[in-house]
Order: sequence, then structure tokens, then C-alpha cells
Amino acid sequence: MSVLFSRVLVIEDEALVGMLLEDMLQDIGCKHVELVPRFAEGMQVAESGDFDLAVLDVNLDGVSSFPIADRLIGRNIPLIFATGYGSVGMDPRYAHIPTLQKPFFFNDLERVVRRALAVD
Repeated sequence: MSVLFSRVLVIEDEALVGMLLEDMLQDIGCKHVELVPRFAEGMQVAESGDFDLAVLDVNLDGVSSFPIADRLIGRNIPLIFATGYGSVGMDPRYAHIPTLQKPFFFNDLERVVRRALAVD
């Protein structure tokens, strides 16, 4: 995959998962990944940050990331949800958002990134 995006926001409360996402996104072609581990910080960055794509853990230490998703959607920033529950437990309002089932492999991430960015 050629470089399709340069800045990705990853909001993930598990440090190892965040680092794995960062490495994989860079392998796909991302130039910069900003890792954010907490809801409040994620909400702030989602409000003002400049990103081509966002990856959101659905459950941030017991807090839903859906308000962050709403903020990103309002700013027209494509996003991907990451969850151990898959799309089964997702709010139907977000059915159109690609969901990455944890645990995941490189090909899974690449597929949802392409879908989120509408790249064939």
C-alpha cells in the first residue's frame, strides 16, 4: 500500500495494543501516529487535532468512546473502532463505521483502513 495518510490518532487505553497499532499503521504507510490513552485527552485531541484517520478503542477504561467518535464524525475525520467485542455489541448508529475485532492481524487492520478511507 502506498502512503494514503500521514497522521493517525489512536485512542487506546492498553499500551501494548497502542504500540502494536502504531507499528502496523507505520508499516501500512502512515508517517505520524499520536497515541492517546484516556477519554478526556482523546476528546480534547479529537476537537482540535489535524488527522487523516482515527482508531478508537470502544471502551476506554470503562468509558465509551462514542462521544469522541461523534466529535470526529462532526469534523469529517474517517475513523475505525477497535474492540474485543467486534461489531456485535456496537451501537447501531455506528454500523457504517469499520470495526476492527481484537485481537487482529496486519491484514485485518489494512482492510479496515482501506474501507475507512474508501480505497480499493
